[in-house]
Amino acid sequence: MESIKLPIAPPGPAVADVDAGAAVASEEPTGLLRWVPALASLRGYGLPSFSADLVAGITVAAIALPQAMAYALVIGLPPQYGLYTAIVMTAVGALFDSSKQLINGPTNAISIAVLSALIVLPEADRLQGAILLALMVGLIQSGITLLRLGDLSRFISHAVVVGFTLGAAALLIVGQLPHLLGLARGGGGHVLAGFFHAITSGAPQSAWPLILGAGTIAVVLGLRAVNRWLARRTRARIPDMLVAVAGAAAAVWALDLEAQGVAVVGSIPASLPTFEAPTVAWEQVRGLAGDATAIALLGLLEAIAMAKAIAAQTRQKLDINQQCLSEGLANIAGSFFHCFPGSGSLTRSALNREAGAVSQWSGVVAAVAVAVTVLLFAPHASHIPRASLAAILVLTAIRMVDRAELRYHLRATRFDAGIVAATAISAVAISIEFCILIGVFLSFVLYVPRAARVRSTELVLTAEQTIRPRVDGDPLCTKMVLFNLEGELFFGAAPELARHFADIDARVQAGARVVILRLRDVRNPDAACLKLVDEFMANLAARGVHLILCGVRPDLADALARTGAAARLDRASIFYERETAWTGIQDAVARGHALLGDDLCETCPVRQKVPQPRSGWYYQI
Repeated sequence: MESIKLPIAPPGPAVADVDAGAAVASEEPTGLLRWVPALASLRGYGLPSFSADLVAGITVAAIALPQAMAYALVIGLPPQYGLYTAIVMTAVGALFDSSKQLINGPTNAISIAVLSALIVLPEADRLQGAILLALMVGLIQSGITLLRLGDLSRFISHAVVVGFTLGAAALLIVGQLPHLLGLARGGGGHVLAGFFHAITSGAPQSAWPLILGAGTIAVVLGLRAVNRWLARRTRARIPDMLVAVAGAAAAVWALDLEAQGVAVVGSIPASLPTFEAPTVAWEQVRGLAGDATAIALLGLLEAIAMAKAIAAQTRQKLDINQQCLSEGLANIAGSFFHCFPGSGSLTRSALNREAGAVSQWSGVVAAVAVAVTVLLFAPHASHIPRASLAAILVLTAIRMVDRAELRYHLRATRFDAGIVAATAISAVAISIEFCILIGVFLSFVLYVPRAARVRSTELVLTAEQTIRPRVDGDPLCTKMVLFNLEGELFFGAAPELARHFADIDARVQAGARVVILRLRDVRNPDAACLKLVDEFMANLAARGVHLILCGVRPDLADALARTGAAARLDRASIFYERETAWTGIQDAVARGHALLGDDLCETCPVRQKVPQPRSGWYYQI
């Protein structure tokens, strides 16, 4: 996942469309417009909007061309399949995208994951495997959409994405260094195995790959500096990667470097992808099922994260399930046109936004521009050196990692640092797609114990008629005890809740006749914790101890009623949550004193005379 800094829009109203009259009606689209957001964006669309989308689309295409070829080579496929993916997936994704600026197509993260998934297949079967993988990924993503599970992505820690990005960047660099250095990479096996085979197999036959790769990097960095200078004066932009790759190809042709051992991408057919149903081999389906699931989740995380980042700047409203649908349909459609899996590209999406795109049609323009370029200039691309494309990928990998974000996650908490480290290490040491599952699993395993904390705070009454948390030195009341419970009452919290009830029970054994539980801060009760509450209530009732509940929320009240636990208490001993803070506990304390009558402990503030009596008890934070 490439890390690109989006320009921060100033605070204020939503970013306007290019057309003065392009304000779209506020009503929600229905019918076909609901399912094809690109059509809905045509309402109020005019020539200025089209001009903006045209410029943005052509700008994106200039970057997509070298990237798409490079990503295909990462997987081990001929470069034209990357171009096919940049045409079909970009166009289909744009039509169905909820985000107006997201660009779909081949990405470095997905390409690394696909390489890891296909590495076990014979080289002759990898093309069909990649196409089948696109179909499986698309079906899984569409299934997530139909079940409306797209928003569940927010429950996956962002530390998983940060760790994956770090691991994928490392693998991408390691995988491309042999091409950059002119070394022969070993076929098959893990990326690291191929790298070690390359560096131990002998010296490179020619120094030209390193010269071309270093030259490509120098040209790109130099043009980026020029673009930064231009950005302060005009919206013009030099397509740095395209110019660098074209220059390297020209050098290969002019100096006849192929004869000196420089590997090139070879001939690219000047034709568009043709329709052909993917070959479904059930043995391959079973073998790729786990990888397809991981890649589908990764693709959604990548696309949704970028769509949200753009929406935060443009103030556009996102439909997460629609976004998932667009990813699924793009992959399914791609599988029928010889494409491998793709997702939302962070680099090209950010560039699309920076270039002034105002609608999804900029993505369609980008796809058309790539298609036209393939038809017109494909024969001239045969001289592009692999070392040059490897240099493009190394630069992209370096920009993948947001160093500030990485430092932030490593410093924030041990939980985040552990997830980042485990995900990144597993990406490099095991496999890129498996690291996603490891990261998600660890995030849940490490988070559940943290979420399962139920806090119990004893409250006391003071001579000033306040109710506050008890501190050391406060006398213990032997007749009435007050406890505030706070946390999530789900099964993971049951052991801790049982310990709190045991502590309260010890106070009852010491002579307490009234127990007040403030439950305003407990949430999401489930059967495991409700059963503990029911058993605690039954235990107190059997011993003649009065239990008073206050601050009871509607969800807890309904659960207590459905399970029959509420029937153990009389109506006067349950005080429900109110809009006025702390009135519930005031009423509960008054109820407790009424039940105790004159049987008060020696230190009870009620026995003491207050200089200026108040109307009731006040809670003191």
